[in-house]
Amino acid sequence: MSFRRALALAACGLAGGSALFSAVAVSKQPARGDAEPRPGGSAARPAGGGGGFWDSNWDRREPLALINLKKKNEETGEEELSSRLEHCRARATRHIFLIRHSQYNLDGRADKDRTLTPLGREQAELTGHRLASLGLKFNQIIHSSMTRATETTEIISKHLPGVKKISTDLLREGAPIEPDPPVSHWKPEAVQYYEDGARIEAAFRNFIHRADVKQEEDSYEIFVCHANVIRYIVCRALQFPPEGWLRMSLNNGSITHLVIRPNGRVALRTLGDTGFMPPDKITRT
Repeated sequence: MSFRRALALAACGLAGGSALFSAVAVSKQPARGDAEPRPGGSAARPAGGGGGFWDSNWDRREPLALINLKKKNEETGEEELSSRLEHCRARATRHIFLIRHSQYNLDGRADKDRTLTPLGREQAELTGHRLASLGLKFNQIIHSSMTRATETTEIISKHLPGVKKISTDLLREGAPIEPDPPVSHWKPEAVQYYEDGARIEAAFRNFIHRADVKQEEDSYEIFVCHANVIRYIVCRALQFPPEGWLRMSLNNGSITHLVIRPNGRVALRTLGDTGFMPPDKITRT
């Protein structure tokens, strides 16, 4: 039994390239809602990149975590607790569609010059047609304020008339966290991880969570942004090591579908789907 009580050292990558070492008991599952934010932006996890443990309070919206148990009445406490838990419990499912922008002009020096290529505009048309064909009642389109994402959104929205569009700087492209394993062809300065990582983590916390308790119907939301942002969000939502984001590849105009249940469980239905595009229209630039 001694090995089950042994301590394992977990090396957690930090923005800026440093490391944090923490000791956790191998045999003990972390208490519900106890995971604290890591300096690198993501929640602390057991040794071994998660250890199979699911933090049910990952979005800080677990009903039990929203109630001050110290104020529970001793005589009718159980009834009051049940009533208060029900009041804090989400009822709707959120469907998150993460769309990578279409192919763009790589030669542009400034963001305003990095407009979509003719092929990129075709890809956006195909993506918009695909989303419309799903027959879903989309609630909104939130998109990165960068030119290539904005242009992709404008084309997609033509296929989804009446769906409101919201621009945000939080979803702009960047370097979320130093990847593991590292790659030789892409090595941003440590300060870029420090600055971009905080912003992209803020995007995750702001947009990716279970439905509000006041939401009565399931929602279908589109986010048009960038490959690095989408890959990081997928890792965080599934509670995979966020440093593994660069192990995935996404095509231009691809669709990634996340489902967030009322109980906080998250499922990945599709990752980078471009099966609706002819092979000669698929790119990853």
